Amino acid sequence: MNQSLSQTPFPRARPFAISERDSATSGRIWPANPTWQNFDIVFNQKHFYLAHFWQQMANSVLIATAVGAITLFVATSAAFAISRLKLAGGRWVMNLALFTYFIPAAFLAVPMYKTMGNYGLLNNQWSLILAMVTIASPYCIWVLKQASDKLPWELDEAARMDGATPLQLFRLVYLPLMVPSLVAVGTYALLLAWNEYLYAFLLLSRDTNVTLAVALGHFLSADDSPWELLMATGLIYALPPAAIYYAFKRYMVGGLTAGAVKS
Repeated sequence: MNQSLSQTPFPRARPFAISERDSATSGRIWPANPTWQNFDIVFNQKHFYLAHFWQQMANSVLIATAVGAITLFVATSAAFAISRLKLAGGRWVMNLALFTYFIPAAFLAVPMYKTMGNYGLLNNQWSLILAMVTIASPYCIWVLKQASDKLPWELDEAARMDGATPLQLFRLVYLPLMVPSLVAVGTYALLLAWNEYLYAFLLLSRDTNVTLAVALGHFLSADDSPWELLMATGLIYALPPAAIYYAFKRYMVGGLTAGAVKS
């Protein structure tokens, strides 16, 4: 009996079958059956995680554009007043603004949340816009101030001799010469707001007003997250900043290094 049992062939264990959708861990560099179906699901919002995809994408575009525009206005005006108008105490203002970067942005999250709650701006997109402008402005002011210091003073003197007011000097002389630096800091502020997750997660909670960066985090809230949809959505979300960067790359390099070396 023992001999018969030992000679009884046991069924061979079948190897574990890897799901086609789990190609990220299957060991294959290229999926066996590539498909555009996941992008179709994202674009047509066919999954409950993507029920507000286009609204959230629009929120990201709106918030990033607003942060870039407001930061440009604040930083350009401040740099012009400090550098060209020689505002009293302007250097102290710039140094104190840069001092805020000694405090990590994560440490300011709770005070920022409390402040926005006191002003009744929680769950309002303006709370995120104002928070990101506050974070981006000091660096942008510093970059524009350094670039503005390189402009020849003779241009300002010639404009004043022709009767130009400070506003005309700002509009007709300062802005045209600062275009590369303005594009650089505007792109920096826009991309900073586009990629922000922590403040967007804290200050916005409704699915219809959060950014797509926060919505992507919802994919990680379940054990059986659809990774293929996460990757497709992440790729779509990464395309706009990549396009912006490559479109303005030459301005980014020239603008962010303006004033870095004194002649």
